[in-house]
Amino acid sequence: MSREIPAEQATAAVAHHGEGPVWHAGSRVLASVDMLRGDLLTVALPHAGPDPAEVHRRHVGTVLAALRPRAAGGWVVALERGFGFLDEPGSAGTGPARPLDELWTDPTVRMNDGGCDPAGAFWCGSMGYDAAPGRGRLFRLARDGSVTTMLTDVTISNGLCWTADGSRAYYVDTPTGRVDVLDVDLAAPAVVGREPFVEVEGGAPDGLTVDAEGGVWVALWGGSAVHRYTADGTLDAVVRLPTTHPTACAFAGPDLDELWITTSQQGAGVTDGRAGALYRCRPGVRGIEPLPYLG
Repeated sequence: MSREIPAEQATAAVAHHGEGPVWHAGSRVLASVDMLRGDLLTVALPHAGPDPAEVHRRHVGTVLAALRPRAAGGWVVALERGFGFLDEPGSAGTGPARPLDELWTDPTVRMNDGGCDPAGAFWCGSMGYDAAPGRGRLFRLARDGSVTTMLTDVTISNGLCWTADGSRAYYVDTPTGRVDVLDVDLAAPAVVGREPFVEVEGGAPDGLTVDAEGGVWVALWGGSAVHRYTADGTLDAVVRLPTTHPTACAFAGPDLDELWITTSQQGAGVTDGRAGALYRCRPGVRGIEPLPYLG
């Protein structure tokens, strides 16, 4: 039997399509994106008390799909059709990102979700706005700024996260209904193997993260929940949410003991103050520091 973990609403409904939460230890903020509005959202942690956490908003571009801390300062980001940088790590910055060269010109395809690998490169995958099969790719921005296509024939490229020891990379292409394990040769670089890790039931797998014990936490789009799977694929815990479309999750806070969850109003069918909010819980395990971009 899996254990049930309640979540509390931590903010107002601040995002139309919230995504990509990530902890930035240097500035002590939990960052996420309001993706299709192109906005960076940050919450200073720790946050205590009954009042909703204050969310700072910064407009970055047409689309802000994903971001990770950059060791040189600020963030590496995925924009609508490529990568870029933001110089300020906290909530005080203003203005757009500094984009790198666009990877494609087709306006019907956009970036979606990603994460960094143990070599310090930033990966992000794409999808068609229409979510048509096979229109997406998975890209890797190396430390020297070069970009390699790691996977093709992807539909909705979603969560990607390495374990603490770097031995496994978990990956989601949402319409498969699975979380997969990628075997990655970082020296090449290349994806040299891919196998199913777990078939997800009760919703569509979206963003994910891993904890310090090797557990895999997956947001279930349309499923009102986040699932935790042990390293052998056993469903171990379920975080229940009062809104239908959670999108991603990340451990945050000085002790990395809070799981924060982004949600979307897209497809939720309601505007009742719950969809589009950030939620949090204390699941009894700690996360790991997100891997930074080293370029």
